[in-house]
Amino acid sequence: MIRVLIVDDHPVVRQGLRTFLDLQDDLDVVGEAADGAEAVALTESLGPDVLLLDLKMPVLDGHGTLLRLRERGLSPRVLVLTSIGDRQDVAPAMRAGAAGFLYKDVEPAALVQAIRAVHGGQVLLAAEAAEAMLSGPAPAPEATGHVTPLTEREREVLTLIASGRSNREIARELSVAEKTVKTHVSNVLMKLGVQDRTQAALYAVRHGLA
Repeated sequence: MIRVLIVDDHPVVRQGLRTFLDLQDDLDVVGEAADGAEAVALTESLGPDVLLLDLKMPVLDGHGTLLRLRERGLSPRVLVLTSIGDRQDVAPAMRAGAAGFLYKDVEPAALVQAIRAVHGGQVLLAAEAAEAMLSGPAPAPEATGHVTPLTEREREVLTLIASGRSNREIARELSVAEKTVKTHVSNVLMKLGVQDRTQAALYAVRHGLA
């Protein structure tokens, strides 16, 4: 069962999402929050697997929520679900730890699939959000010119990370030990100068490796 926390300042939106998601056999809406501060508190007390997070909220907005979750050492998978607005919202949200970025005009069935996908470890972007990422400024490691070249095996691992595979699945795909995969993943993150698998996956997408 995937435990979901809905974070949106509009009661009608929260109720609509809850009504639909509660129909899914594998989803359990464990709570609702009207702002980011409440979302962080509920994340600490309820331990949801996935946050559906709006960006434009009072008290603490979506970006601030992502940063505070990271500061508190909380690591639910966060799927941003927001109104189509400034394209510049996408990159900061993904860098702050979001695992996906969708807009509220998404089809309900596609939203359910997205929740399952990010819970399973994938990075997921709406087409408009992906375009914004790819057309935006280059990531810092590339700008500095200090990215250490990846080995062929590390490139394979990066591609599989971007496809949402777990370490166990990568080990099975490459016929190596899971411990070996963990070493490769650590090396990939270090060489790219990124902090986590999400940022590595975005690098792969941006450079045509995914």
